[in-house]
Amino acid sequence: MQAVGLEELTGGAPAGVDEALGLVDGFDAALAGGFGRLGAEQAAALTALAGAFAGSPLGGPAAEAAEKIAAGAVAETHLLTLAGARTALLGSVHDALLARLDGAAGRARADGPDAGGDDVAANLLAGCRSWLAELAIAGWRGVDHDLVSAADQFVEGLLKEPRLRGAAVLLDGLAAELRASSPVATMETVPERRWADLWARGMLLTRAGAAAATAEPVSGRLLVLGADVHEHGTSVQVQVHGVLEAEGADARLVRTSVAASKVDTITGPPMWRLLDAHPTLLKALAERRCLHVTDMALRPGGDLLWDDARARAGEEADPFAVARVQLAEAVAPGVPPLDRHPVRIAEPVFLEGYTVNGTSLELDGRAIGIDLERLPACGPVTPELVQVSSSCVGLVRWDAGTWRLQPLAVRATVRKKAVEACTGDWALGPTDPKALKASARNGDAVGVLRERAGRLLRK
Repeated sequence: MQAVGLEELTGGAPAGVDEALGLVDGFDAALAGGFGRLGAEQAAALTALAGAFAGSPLGGPAAEAAEKIAAGAVAETHLLTLAGARTALLGSVHDALLARLDGAAGRARADGPDAGGDDVAANLLAGCRSWLAELAIAGWRGVDHDLVSAADQFVEGLLKEPRLRGAAVLLDGLAAELRASSPVATMETVPERRWADLWARGMLLTRAGAAAATAEPVSGRLLVLGADVHEHGTSVQVQVHGVLEAEGADARLVRTSVAASKVDTITGPPMWRLLDAHPTLLKALAERRCLHVTDMALRPGGDLLWDDARARAGEEADPFAVARVQLAEAVAPGVPPLDRHPVRIAEPVFLEGYTVNGTSLELDGRAIGIDLERLPACGPVTPELVQVSSSCVGLVRWDAGTWRLQPLAVRATVRKKAVEACTGDWALGPTDPKALKASARNGDAVGVLRERAGRLLRK
């Protein structure tokens, strides 16, 4: 991304974005109170959301759904319609923002894939929709342990069906958050946007024919740009962004993810050991090598379903060189309909020749915020190193109404010496002396926990 691109990106939100998000906020507030007891203000918010689709194919059904719910006749079909309307509105915001980002980066993007898939486990899906409908009628303030527990049997069934794993994990996560917060009526503040996002996505993922789309097998060379680490108390996920070069096809941007369960005491560099079922991927990250993949499944939205047995580490590949040469030419994947949401924007970019002032990156009189809070403790990219960097491979995100940059790899000059650091450099163990001493002092927490788990299983 050149200076002119940064100027275009930071020139303010596209027209209509603030108004669309205001309509979503009104819907979310009504959902928090419950559709079973709407006041005049909440009913008006549903009517306003439906009004945004006047003249479109969704306009009539959305207006009818808002009218029926406001009158107290809450049916599952009406809830599904409004969930679709809310999702479509956020999808339009996503499209406007992504078009702005693609224009700033000079990036070509493939057409988005069609929605829909196989009709799988219809009875379980119907049960999940019924539970989500009960949540909407009660509202978040009306959620208690009994209502949350009603989802357990349906989620357990969905987890057994691979094609419905996405819906199962989402509903399991929503139920876990609600269970931890119950009774929600005692909470000072409710995460209205987050829970409404999960509710609406759950409604659409559990509709008939919403199973995951079929993936295509691909072979070629995967050039790694960087690794994004998502760490929580009970799980960790590493999402690797890269450029896939396949024979007979244009280079394209892809991402692949691996994950593992964990306990909250495992954090920092030892976290990588939880992912040792993927040694080829970890080796490529730690040694900055490309990956040769053979017949690995690629979903239409650009997600490569990682299979370590179908990959081998290849020659060294400098992520900065890959970003400088390949990013301008690689085709970005189209976004599936249900993934069109502003919070899901995370596009790889390359910046150089900038200066850092506090939490802002400045280039030719333009500035973009740096998301230092996303820097993982399991790698060598630190806020201090970002502060003195001059080149960066990172992800551009839309966060709380503004663009922000999440560094994945940086180049800097420290004590007159050139330094490079990538978030995946410690995938096979830390290389920094201080980090090595800290790991030795803390002991092998992963090994101890595995040994204890094995001992319990043998009893």
